[in-house]
Amino acid sequence: MADFDVLVIGGGTANNVAAAAADNGLETALVEPGPLGGTCLNRGCNPSKMLIQAANAVNHVRDANRFHVDATLAGIDWETVVDEMDDVLGSIAADMKERYRNTDGLTLFEERTAFVDERTVELEGREVTAEKIVVATGSRPAVPPIDGLESVDYLTSTDALYLTDLPESLVILGGGYIAVELGYVFDSMGTDVTIVEKNETLVSREDDDVATALTELASERYDVHTGYRVTGVEAVDGGHHVHAKTEAGETLSVSGEEILVALGRRPNTDALNLEAAGIEIDDRGFIETNEYLETTAENVWAQGDVAGNAMFKHAGDYETRHVIDSVVHANRRKLDLTAMPHTIFTEPQIAGVGATEAELEKNGREYVVGRADYADSAMGRAKKLEDGFVKVLATPDGELLGCHVIGYEASMLIHEAVVAMRTGATIDEVADTIHAHPTLGKVIEAAFRDVSK
Repeated sequence: MADFDVLVIGGGTANNVAAAAADNGLETALVEPGPLGGTCLNRGCNPSKMLIQAANAVNHVRDANRFHVDATLAGIDWETVVDEMDDVLGSIAADMKERYRNTDGLTLFEERTAFVDERTVELEGREVTAEKIVVATGSRPAVPPIDGLESVDYLTSTDALYLTDLPESLVILGGGYIAVELGYVFDSMGTDVTIVEKNETLVSREDDDVATALTELASERYDVHTGYRVTGVEAVDGGHHVHAKTEAGETLSVSGEEILVALGRRPNTDALNLEAAGIEIDDRGFIETNEYLETTAENVWAQGDVAGNAMFKHAGDYETRHVIDSVVHANRRKLDLTAMPHTIFTEPQIAGVGATEAELEKNGREYVVGRADYADSAMGRAKKLEDGFVKVLATPDGELLGCHVIGYEASMLIHEAVVAMRTGATIDEVADTIHAHPTLGKVIEAAFRDVSK
């Protein structure tokens, strides 16, 4: 007889699986060395967005004169901003721990574990078995081999989020969403920011028009070097030198007090001894799962970043609902990751869903394009939003293939397109929907009408 009915490895989003199992009378174990809440609460979405809101407040003051408001930025208490963020999120994690400690039928193991056999792990120095196991150990910053990097003090996103002393200058290696969000924060707070990115634009996975627009805007605010691959770093008096090179051989050398490595994330699977349990991984280290999030081992599921389907918290939340159905209620449901949105909280914000224009061209899909600029809307003029647009991609007969937004509150606007794509609403149906005036939603309407005309 197994020690537990359900054992969950990882206390991020999957802590809800453990809670649901215990609430339904299953003897449950939750394994998490701490703090509870995972990457999103402690090392990702929550702390970064709290810092971004502070950056937004700073920029609203700086931007006030555009509206003929005389406002002065007297100072920024950055240490208190970080400490307050840490206190708020730390309290949430602590409350979660206390709640689970007192949940009937749930045993919390505050340690790391690894498999020793099929559905068998080592905990508290002994072998522990479970009828069903969920692996949800998340991901961590990737630190690729770069000459000299191992010999210098560098920051990852985890370190940067809790940095109480603002550096005078910061060189960011990478140009993805983590790089541009943290670049926005530190630049807003007065740090001289330099970004070195191997691709020709920042956020190169976005639609080309959006990526180009953000790269141009970012280049107006701080030093952006695209098309350069970092080749080495070295410590010097007062900071670091970063060396990079283009494919054509052109070299670059930049300096900063601190270096932030923002070159992607890797799954936390390397210390789990997955082979002992018969759990297979792909060549990038992600656990292989089917459309039910089942692994190659019987009665073992994987969800979240380790499964590699979509490394977003909202994807993890969606997967959690499926895993609860399967593990707790024995109700298998196929995962449907269509219309998976994403957002980037720079200034302006970026949001997207569906295919990019480059992806459609690569796949030989026939498509039409619609576009509307914020500046052409009543609310865009009221808010003086010179930058920003909505781009819609569709089949000639009206099927929505993708929608991409850069601009104020893009993270809010994208959801109309998400619902349309998820439910199969046509371009004409969205375009013919009455949108309240003079909201920014009119920009969405205008972009869809531009396609349908």
